[in-house]
Amino acid sequence: MHPNPVFHTADARMNIDFARERGFGVLAVAGRDGAPHLSHVPFLLDRDGASADLHLVRSNPVARMAVPCPARIAVSGPDSYVSPDWYGLVDQVPTWNYIAVHLTGMLERRPQDELRALLDRESAFFETRLLPKPPWRADKMDGEALDRMMRMIVPFRLRVETVDGTWKLNQNKPDAARLDAADHVEAHGIGTETALLAALMRGADGQGR
Repeated sequence: MHPNPVFHTADARMNIDFARERGFGVLAVAGRDGAPHLSHVPFLLDRDGASADLHLVRSNPVARMAVPCPARIAVSGPDSYVSPDWYGLVDQVPTWNYIAVHLTGMLERRPQDELRALLDRESAFFETRLLPKPPWRADKMDGEALDRMMRMIVPFRLRVETVDGTWKLNQNKPDAARLDAADHVEAHGIGTETALLAALMRGADGQGR
C-alpha cells in the first residue's frame, strides 16, 4: 500500500465492493523458507468482506502447506504511467496511478465436500456477467469427468481481518492538473484499462473516489 494518506480515503465499502466485483487477485503466503508463494486466483468475497472463498490445484505449494496460516490477496485494478508533461505544471516527476485493494487474514482449508457448491457459486458469479449468453453450469459435464477434475483441486477460505485500499488518482494535484492528466491517460496511457482509470481520475474529489 502507498504510504501517502491522501490515497487511502476510500471507505471500507468502496474497497470491499471493488475487490468483490474484481474477483481475481494474487494470493500471497509465506513459505517455510520465508520466501513468498504467489498464486493468481479467482475468488468470491462475501458482501461484508469477512471471507473470500477460492480453490487451488492440489499440486500448488500453498495447498500443501500447514493451515491455517496468515495470507493476503492483492487485487489490482486499472493502472497507467503518468508523464509529468501531462499536468501543465513545472517541476513534476513521473508516477504511476492505480487502484489496489489488499485482503489480509488467515487462510484455511475447507472440507472437500464443499467444493462442488463453491465451483457452482464461482461459475454462476462470473457467467452472470456474460448474459444474455445462457450460463454454463457444471451439470453440462459428464459426471465422471467432473469428479476426476474435482479430485485435482481443493477448496480454501481466507478469513479476512483487514481490508486496505490505495486509490492513487492524482488527488494530490490541483484539479486542473488532475483533469489534464486524465485526458492524456485516456488518450496515451501505458497500462491496463486506461479509459476506466481516466474516468476515476476525473471523479476523484480528494476523498479517494
